[in-house]
Amino acid sequence: MVKSTSQFAESDSRTPTHPGGFLVIENLVKAYPTAGGGESVVLDGIDLTIGENEFISVIGHSGCGKSTLLKIVAGLETASGGSVRLEGREIRKPGAERMMVFQHYSLLPWLTVRENIRLAVDEVLKRVPAREKQQIVNEHLAMVNLTAAADKYPDEISGGMKQRVGIARAIAIRPKMLLMDEPFGALDALTRGKLQRQVLDIWENQRQAVMMITHDVDEALYMSDRIVMMTNGPAAKIGEILDVPFPHPRDRASMRNSREYFDLRNYVLNFLDHYFTQD
Repeated sequence: MVKSTSQFAESDSRTPTHPGGFLVIENLVKAYPTAGGGESVVLDGIDLTIGENEFISVIGHSGCGKSTLLKIVAGLETASGGSVRLEGREIRKPGAERMMVFQHYSLLPWLTVRENIRLAVDEVLKRVPAREKQQIVNEHLAMVNLTAAADKYPDEISGGMKQRVGIARAIAIRPKMLLMDEPFGALDALTRGKLQRQVLDIWENQRQAVMMITHDVDEALYMSDRIVMMTNGPAAKIGEILDVPFPHPRDRASMRNSREYFDLRNYVLNFLDHYFTQD
């Protein structure tokens, strides 16, 4: 039976009570000083809990602080108020338990595909024997279908392949949480669809917490357990949180042919359209 749209959103998106949560964001505020001596509030009172095996997407219009929120969780920016805790410990700086995948590939051009991945493994898994490190690199090359391109340099491979290197590098060090900032945004539609499926396959077989920023409603519905919908900035908040009910592993075609998918997609689009027309 298809839910009515009023049943899709969680009853209270500001209360971090989602079961199994291990990342807890409470009353998070981020503000920047202005030239006039005041401050510009980007995020205002963000409350969110993410489970240790949960895939979360954050969606909203440009300027609503999505990437800023992700960078605070990554430890790349500091909050102005509130707290962000991973397994009860306050996040104050970057850490190997939280790995970031950026929209642009961030590969070292003088290193091969294999060497880019190995560099991260060497840096984080310092006590692991060399033979095991090599095995880890090889396993993750195979995981993203890059074994044949292992000895090529970044300028010798496509954009989609570069992004696969970035994903393999991030997950090879076995982080507890994967943070992705529009990881498929720079790719063409065909490559984007294939890489979405590949990342979802990896996650479905090797569960971890994922927090992904996206502008793509279909991408969020296809990949996520929940979709966090942000209001417009400045002083953006979590407007609603949508549960995505489709079980894993997911089949894109069958999902898109379902009435429930159609209703969910329209619900998110209507939310975004409501805030777009308020600009």
